[in-house]
Amino acid sequence: MTTLARRPLLGLLGAAALAGTAAAQPAFPTRPIRVVIPFGPGGGTDNLIRMLEPHVSRALGQPLIIENRPGAASVVGTEMVARAEPDGYTLVALDSSFVINPGLLPSLPYDPARDFAPVTILAHAPVVLLAHPSLPATTLPQLIALAKARPGAFAYASGGNGAPTHLVGEMLKAEAGIDLTHLPYRGTGPAMNDIIAGHVPLGVNGLSASAVHITSGRVRALAVTGDARAEAFPDVPTFKELGLPGVDLYTHWGVLTRAGTPPAVIDRLATAFNEAVLRPDLKQRLNDLGFVPAGAGAARYAETIARETARFTAVIRAANIRPD
Repeated sequence: MTTLARRPLLGLLGAAALAGTAAAQPAFPTRPIRVVIPFGPGGGTDNLIRMLEPHVSRALGQPLIIENRPGAASVVGTEMVARAEPDGYTLVALDSSFVINPGLLPSLPYDPARDFAPVTILAHAPVVLLAHPSLPATTLPQLIALAKARPGAFAYASGGNGAPTHLVGEMLKAEAGIDLTHLPYRGTGPAMNDIIAGHVPLGVNGLSASAVHITSGRVRALAVTGDARAEAFPDVPTFKELGLPGVDLYTHWGVLTRAGTPPAVIDRLATAFNEAVLRPDLKQRLNDLGFVPAGAGAARYAETIARETARFTAVIRAANIRPD
C-alpha cells in the first residue's frame, strides 16, 4: 500500500479513536440490538453468532436479538440492514456471500460499498468436501476416479447458488476434470440435513457447520481447502496436497451495520464482538467446530471486503455461474 493510499485509512482510524473517547458521545447501547442472520438456522453463521451471543450481550449490557432471515442468497436479510437506521442497533452477520453477491447477481437492492459499515471480522474457516458413508469412495482420488467413470451420475449439495460452497464445488469440477451435478439449498443447514440423510451423496460445506457431523461419523470428510490441514481434523488432507491447488477458498464471517453509524458506536460493537470471539475459554470450542478466531476489526474487514470481492467476481465469471 502506498503512502498516499495509507493516508485516508490512517485518518479514518484516527477519527474513530478520537470519537471513541469523546465525552459528548451518548451512551450506547440503551436498548436491545438486533442481529440479522440472512441464512437459516444450523449453518456456520448461525452457530457462531449464537455461541458468542451471551458474551457479547453481557459486554454491552443489552441483549442481542437474533433473527434468521434467509432468502435470495442472503440478500433478503442483508437488505434489511441496508434500510435500517444508522445507529448501531441493527447488525447483519455474514459469511463470504457478502463479497460473492456483487459478482453473482446482476443487480442488488443495496450498494455493498456505500450502504454498510464494517464492524469486525469474527473468524474464518476452510471449506470441506463431504461424502455420505454409503458412497463407495473413502478418499478424494477414489471419488475422482468414480466420477470420471460415471460422468454426471453424482450430485453435490451446497448452501446455495453462488454460495462459497458452490464456488468450491465448481473449482473442484474444473481442477479435477469431473462432472458433478450441483444441487443448491437455502443455506448450509438444509444442505447438511440431506447429506446426512443420504438424499445427496456429496456436499460442499463450511468446516464449522460440518465438524460435529464429521466427528459423529454421519458424514465423511474427503478434503479441506487451505494451505494446511485443519487443527481439529489432522487426518483430513487438503486439496492442495492432493494435487488440486486451484481448489482454494476460505469462508470468513463478519459483522456489519448501516453506513453512517457513529464511529464510536462501531468501536464499541467491535470491542464486544472481538473480546467474545477471542475468549480463551471459547478457543477450543471454536477450533473443534472448525472456526479460526480473528477479531480483526473494522479496517481489516474493509480491506478484506475489497480484496475478496474482486477475487470472487473473477472466479464467478470464469466458471460462468449464474443466479437462480
